[in-house]
Amino acid sequence: MKAIVITEPGAPEVLQLREVEDPPQVKDDEVLIRVEATALNRADTLQRLGSYSPPPGSSPYPGLECSGTIESVGKSVSRWKVGDQVCALLSGGGYAEKVTVPVGQILPIPAGISLKDAAAFPEVACTVWSTVFMMGRLSPGESFLVHGGSSGIGTFAIQMAKHLGVRVLVTAGNEEKLAACKELGADVCINYKTEDFVAKVKAETDGKGVDVILDCIGAPYLQKNLDSLNFDGRLCIIGLMGGANAEIKLSSLLPKRLTVLGAALRPRSKENKAVVVEEVEKIVWPAIEAGKVKPVIYKYLPLSQAAEAHSLMESSNHIGKIMLVT
Repeated sequence: MKAIVITEPGAPEVLQLREVEDPPQVKDDEVLIRVEATALNRADTLQRLGSYSPPPGSSPYPGLECSGTIESVGKSVSRWKVGDQVCALLSGGGYAEKVTVPVGQILPIPAGISLKDAAAFPEVACTVWSTVFMMGRLSPGESFLVHGGSSGIGTFAIQMAKHLGVRVLVTAGNEEKLAACKELGADVCINYKTEDFVAKVKAETDGKGVDVILDCIGAPYLQKNLDSLNFDGRLCIIGLMGGANAEIKLSSLLPKRLTVLGAALRPRSKENKAVVVEEVEKIVWPAIEAGKVKPVIYKYLPLSQAAEAHSLMESSNHIGKIMLVT
């Protein structure tokens, strides 16, 4: 099969389409998928740079989600059969023509969504649902701040939160991105380059702050995020794009009973991922099928242009997901 190989850690040009060995024979609880499409995630760029290795036993190729057609199934797999069209959460291997996946990480294609577009959902849906809703307990009637509202994670989080009756505030870096967030349902849109998001959040919440924050920036936002939270607020950190080391005033945690949560999806066990995927299918998939949550796709590129796709992601000029098609 063909796959995108990271020839050495470095710039996007190190991504090369090569002929490689097929995945090993499926285990009893796995399926083999012929990949139709995959989607980029920030973790892919970190893996390319050599700073985010695949978990032990995972495919060495990048790609944390895919859609495609099942080519073979393990002995203990009963729900799925050869020829079924599915999408899947992966630990790696999406940038390839074939990938093996534990059965607990397989999802049906939502009704009304094309096979290609379905690849835009597994990673963002599982990340946002597990972090914001399962861990962060975001509930109807609460308020929610999403940093990077125009990203793949952000565009999904806005729609899912609005569907569940949450007031959504977002930050983004230009008017085009803010307009896209507004179009998706965001109630308050903040340009972090020209506005102080802490002051804006306070002004928009009668001085209280928001109940939950989803943050991918990390260190430079940590204290500002704590200052932006309401009593019993929860800060969910899923990325460290701005840095990993920060100093905070612990005195800002105590009076407001704040919680700081960190989460990563990729290192979770397959058993843990299966629990998340089951909830996503039960709660998120009906919202997609009802048209309440739509795929937001910026561009499709052929798998051979993975380097161009990474350059586009790192430029941060996109809105929504960047897709690769085999």
